[in-house]
Amino acid sequence: MYDALVIGGGPAGLQAALTLGRMHRTVALVDSGRYRNDTVEHAHNFLTHDGRAPEEIRRLAREDLDEYDTVELRETTVHRVREEGDGFVAETDGGTIEARTVVLATGLKDDLADIPGLEEAWGKEVAACPFCHGHELAGRVIGLVGDGPHVPTMIQMLSPIGSEVVHFADGEVTKIERTADGVLVHRAAADPVAVAGLFVHPTFAQSAPFAEQLGLEMLPSGCVRVDVLGQTSRPRVFAAGDLAHVEALPMPMASVLLAAAAGQVAGSSVVRFLAVESAGRSEAP
Repeated sequence: MYDALVIGGGPAGLQAALTLGRMHRTVALVDSGRYRNDTVEHAHNFLTHDGRAPEEIRRLAREDLDEYDTVELRETTVHRVREEGDGFVAETDGGTIEARTVVLATGLKDDLADIPGLEEAWGKEVAACPFCHGHELAGRVIGLVGDGPHVPTMIQMLSPIGSEVVHFADGEVTKIERTADGVLVHRAAADPVAVAGLFVHPTFAQSAPFAEQLGLEMLPSGCVRVDVLGQTSRPRVFAAGDLAHVEALPMPMASVLLAAAAGQVAGSSVVRFLAVESAGRSEAP
């Protein structure tokens, strides 16, 4: 039985595994090979990695993990996690894995509006986060699609970056066409508008069923509720990255760096939990 099962090979899971490995805890890190930022060509706003491809960051992280004998990487898919005795059993394509604790780091999946061409441009000319993808549009026209209370704030955030910020209301855009200089935004009742990049506000959902399988408490955002130490509502289950956040936040603060930081917190919390549990057992009569 492993000390910890970490599900998810993105920045949160990789960092959790590294933190556990450095404390000589046995870890099974399961990576399905599917990531929320699969279509993103360059990650930004991450110190020492600004502009690096996400797959390169993952490769470097895996090289770090190779130095720790207690960390085992399994490239497979987990289908179900269940509690059994004093631990958990995960059913994967490659068999079962038993662990005393679980760290969920499976992230979220974005649900884009049904606009032709939007999915093809997603993660390239179209993005959600101005901190991650805004600077590269400096001095050019930036588009913003959607309605809601976030729109005025987003316009003010993007205004110092772009030469102009053009707002498109929900239902106004009929097609997104990629061009050599950005995207051409086709509209229902007006001429198309050329912009260097486009920001949208997609909805999102859990990318894996494990929170539901384990009966974890969820937040109105659709994310797993965790405390400041990454502990979920279920003992021995921790969560890190985009799929979870503390109740004080309205939604997860999605970024590679923050996901990695959450992974370190969750990994550290697992180490502490296991130490406290072992100390209690050794002191028991």
